[in-house]
Amino acid sequence: MRTNKAVELMLKASAILVVMVLIFIFSFIFFKSLPFITDNQLSSLFVDDGWYPTTNNFNLFPIIVGSISIMVVPLLLSAPLGILLALFCRYYAPKSLAKVYIALIELLSGIPSVVYGLWGVLVLVPWIGQYAPPGASLLAGWIIIAIMILPLMVICVDNQLALVPKKWLSGAQALSITRWGTIWKIVLPSCISNISSGLILQTGRALGETMAVLMVCGNIVQIPTSMFDPIRTLTANIALEMSYATEMHVSVLFMSGLILLLMTSILMSLAYAFKRQPVE
Repeated sequence: MRTNKAVELMLKASAILVVMVLIFIFSFIFFKSLPFITDNQLSSLFVDDGWYPTTNNFNLFPIIVGSISIMVVPLLLSAPLGILLALFCRYYAPKSLAKVYIALIELLSGIPSVVYGLWGVLVLVPWIGQYAPPGASLLAGWIIIAIMILPLMVICVDNQLALVPKKWLSGAQALSITRWGTIWKIVLPSCISNISSGLILQTGRALGETMAVLMVCGNIVQIPTSMFDPIRTLTANIALEMSYATEMHVSVLFMSGLILLLMTSILMSLAYAFKRQPVE
């Protein structure tokens, strides 16, 4: 009895600690952003002449556009492929091959982002540069991010497919429903909401990626008009400039972090809206 109470107390304390850490992070970033919020119009983040911190011009709009653009397209590229690969592994590949396949996917998901970025700098950027100089571009970021989140999407989808009750599959087989018919009419409808939730969460990783994006996207503050244009994202901007920023510049960089937190919170809310309990 005492052991149960001790475990319950530890679990409650852990939950409270997580909430307190989250509140602390939000509060810290918000209060660090206050000097800019109180001394400037927030609209200046979108109407200033450009991003020129030395003259107190802090137009974040091109950087926000860069962050959104680097997030959306990799999802569109990797989500369909991730679903198809997971379906192949779960329902078409031999069990021995599927185990090896999943092990390789898990290995890919654990590779540090800087390694992907290094490959991008040494191989991908020069290759793109042959056709559309300078090579460091939005396209390079799309490809790198799509490759990075693809293994996680495969794992996410495969985990949801594993929750589909086996009796449903056996029933479909007894009714002589084809394998693809079973997948299309039974498997996917039963777990599509959880799959969608997982894919949205992976989009958050694309939004928060720093090193790989910093290495391959060119880091020029501009609204891209072509996929071959260099861009800068919010995370890359913070990483590049925080070390030498002073006064108001620091506050604006924390404001960038606050915007990132808000965008991530929106993604988490969407994921929660899609999520539902597995069907028994």
